[in-house]
Amino acid sequence: MINPKNALRFNSLIVVIIGLISYFNSSSPTALIPVGFGVILFILFMLYDKSNKLIAHIALLFIVLLLAGLYMALMGAIERTDSFAILRVSLMMVTTSYALVCFIKSFIDARRK
Repeated sequence: MINPKNALRFNSLIVVIIGLISYFNSSSPTALIPVGFGVILFILFMLYDKSNKLIAHIALLFIVLLLAGLYMALMGAIERTDSFAILRVSLMMVTTSYALVCFIKSFIDARRK
């Protein structure tokens, strides 16, 4: 398992890239919502320091909000039976879930010390 900072960077880049692909594929402005979250997560990645717990908690908050929003997008894609949208949103959800697990594991490890 990679450290939370690298998971945050990986997740933010994936969400931005796939969000932009979604926007150019559908021309829907709502496809830019994950891009905005990805940019915020990338800024938090740049500010992240292992000793700065506030940034880590803010990043976790945005990760949880993003995951909830992606769940709603997945439900919409399933209703439309849009296979490409299901694939895009699922990939963003997997990377976001992985970042969430990395942060939670980091918090548990820090609590044990």
